Amino acid sequence: MKVVIATRLFAPEVAAAAFRLKALADGFADAGHQVTVLTTTPPKFAVPQAFPRFDVRRWPVLRDAGGNVRGYVQYLSFDGPLAARLLFTSADVVICEPPPTTGVVAAIACLLKRKPFYYYAADIWSDALVAIGAHKAVVGVMRGFERFALRRARGVVAVSDGVAERVRELGVPADRVRVVQNGVDTSTFHRTEAEPVPDGKGYFVYTGTMSEWQGSDVFVRAMPAVLAKHPDVTLRFFGQGTAEKALRALAADLAPGRVEFGGVVPPAEAARWISGAVGSLASIVPGQGYDFAKPTKIYAAAACGTPMLFAGVGASAELINDNKLGLVAEYTPEAVAEQMLALLDGHAVDRDHLVSWVGENASLATTGRNAARWVAEDLGQA
Repeated sequence: MKVVIATRLFAPEVAAAAFRLKALADGFADAGHQVTVLTTTPPKFAVPQAFPRFDVRRWPVLRDAGGNVRGYVQYLSFDGPLAARLLFTSADVVICEPPPTTGVVAAIACLLKRKPFYYYAADIWSDALVAIGAHKAVVGVMRGFERFALRRARGVVAVSDGVAERVRELGVPADRVRVVQNGVDTSTFHRTEAEPVPDGKGYFVYTGTMSEWQGSDVFVRAMPAVLAKHPDVTLRFFGQGTAEKALRALAADLAPGRVEFGGVVPPAEAARWISGAVGSLASIVPGQGYDFAKPTKIYAAAACGTPMLFAGVGASAELINDNKLGLVAEYTPEAVAEQMLALLDGHAVDRDHLVSWVGENASLATTGRNAARWVAEDLGQA
């Protein structure tokens, strides 16, 4: 088949969606299909990468101050040209990622060309807007776009059971939804003995997006209690997001000099920092409609042999507890500090188990092949 993948994020950008779509493209290429990726020109700081097995076509796009395609104007700068790009690109099938506006563009273009399209649902965009307290009108419009895109899709690939359930609640028949569990690129995220900190002092690491619904400020608020017993420990953030400015201000107030922000780093460097950490951190503010999410950083931490400390409830907490991937804390500074101290004080961690579990259950290469196989089988092209 001629497969077209439409996504605003693609390698070499450092983002879960970029890794996931690269794995999907690899999955189709492995099966002998012709793959074209319609994406954006990467930010200047991205490390160049070649893709000899498929055709990657890039288009300039507006980015925010941090280099992200995030915000309605930025989305429009991708979605607008995408409409014409899809109409004039030969395809047997189109697969697109969120935001829902991209799904609407793909749905209409494929309707006009009488071609099937699939929606890769890594999350439910309108739920995220509710979680961050967006205006009801904005949520309503985006919910409408999301319903339209999901219902028009021939099939929806969901990254978890929780996402699949929400997709069905938005009106997609169960037989058109396939769960393909998320994963991590184990060729990049793997255990290394290299020590990133010259003095060897302990640190916790948070990698990826810092947004309001994730609530990573809970770790900064826990630091005073942690520092009272371990004054040399540090908390290191790598990534960016809408909450970064507030996090910096909070850190300067509560733990001056003990919280560091390293910005966006290449995946291999992130893996090195995760490997050397006492624990990797993730959080989701409970009760905002996003408790079904499973952050990719959970898999990245396990792949690097580092225990995860998750603050929150729901699917992520169950994933970690059921598979012994680390510790879970209630979403309070006190509970988080208690678990951070447990890791610092020698909580038993079977790092070999973490690495082997990811290899068997959460390899992104397997995820890409499984998603590509389902689409091909659904179209009778397997």
